[in-house]
Amino acid sequence: MTAAAPRASMSDLLRDAAAASLVAALLAFPLLGFQLDASARGLALDVRLIWVLYAAAAVFLGRLFFSLAGAYLAPRIAGRFAPRARSKQAAPGAMRLYVGIGMLVVAFILPWLPFSDRNLIDKATLILIYVMLGWGLNIVVGLAGLLDLGYVAFYAVGAYSYALLSSHFGLSFWICLPLAGLLSGAFGIALGFPVLRLRGDYLAIVTLGFGEIVREVIINWGEVTGGPNGLAGIQRPSFFGLEMLPAASGGGVTFADFFGLAYSPYQRIIFLYYLILALALATNLFTLRIRRLPIGRAWEALREDEIACRSLGLNPTMIKLSAFAIGASFAGFAGSFFATRQGFISPESFTFIESAIILAIVVLGGMGSQIGIVLAALILVGLPEWFRELAEFRMVAFGAAMVLIMVWRPQGLLSHREPTLRLGPPTEKSA
Repeated sequence: MTAAAPRASMSDLLRDAAAASLVAALLAFPLLGFQLDASARGLALDVRLIWVLYAAAAVFLGRLFFSLAGAYLAPRIAGRFAPRARSKQAAPGAMRLYVGIGMLVVAFILPWLPFSDRNLIDKATLILIYVMLGWGLNIVVGLAGLLDLGYVAFYAVGAYSYALLSSHFGLSFWICLPLAGLLSGAFGIALGFPVLRLRGDYLAIVTLGFGEIVREVIINWGEVTGGPNGLAGIQRPSFFGLEMLPAASGGGVTFADFFGLAYSPYQRIIFLYYLILALALATNLFTLRIRRLPIGRAWEALREDEIACRSLGLNPTMIKLSAFAIGASFAGFAGSFFATRQGFISPESFTFIESAIILAIVVLGGMGSQIGIVLAALILVGLPEWFRELAEFRMVAFGAAMVLIMVWRPQGLLSHREPTLRLGPPTEKSA
């Protein structure tokens, strides 16, 4: 029987919190302590020490709270609930199922709630775009274990493919959508070939370079992509050929006329919302299904140990290429929807920070966790959209969230994943 670890005294906890607040103050001073103010005399540098004090006080109180909770509350809670948790192994999976069903119901009825308006639907549509991108990147990073820092390149390929095909060839959204996914998947295969023998940091550097190459090509190929000015006048999607406009082009029938409704711009907003919801759900169902197929198990085998995967007779080349191609295809679908929703695209929408946000959503939610990605998208994308007055501190909060999740819960918010294969109890012959 081992002796219990000595409990830290209150003075030790206070000194630890004070040291953490001092470090926070030193880091916050160059970030929050200065501000440029524009006046009639020009720019003036204003010192804001009060914000530094706020940051130090917040870190002091937070550090002290977590230290007290870990030293006094955690042992009691663990001792009281540990036997009950061990006796109910299926509880986490059932809870996630209920949470997922609840989220799905809320997503379906959101446009019809009393407090719903155009601003809320637009924000929900944006969150669903990032959810779909997170689920697509989850195939590459979460299942196959391939660190991709250039995922926004496939997003851009899908958007520009849709814009160019619809503008120059007059193709509808429903034809351009699969074509954009196929082109993005082809770019994923093109990226996969140079990185077949790379892993870890080297793979991340190559994918980062690929993303920047695609962006620079878009900027400098002005006669095709419009260069820095982007592409405008992108075709809007239709409901089985019924345009959502006040008057149909060519004297046809509009969506409102066909259903006997008064025209309202809100109809197109709701249609786009349900369209991205359907695309996101299709991505989720495909990912859940493919995890249980041989290719999905091969991705997880590659993630755990590539040498063991090769020794089992699996072909790592085809496994990596399939992961890059399928993940890139979903980014292409999301990019085509982004282009038709905005009606305008430019290289500024596909910078490296977009790849960082999508990767952070996957890591924060828990690699391989579908519901976790939804929660992470709500936190990293939804909260900054709702609290625009805190926009200047967005990246500070973004970095702090990443630090906290890596220190206290490196596996992500919801790291539990159902096994793809369950072994039954041993039989008499096997025993």
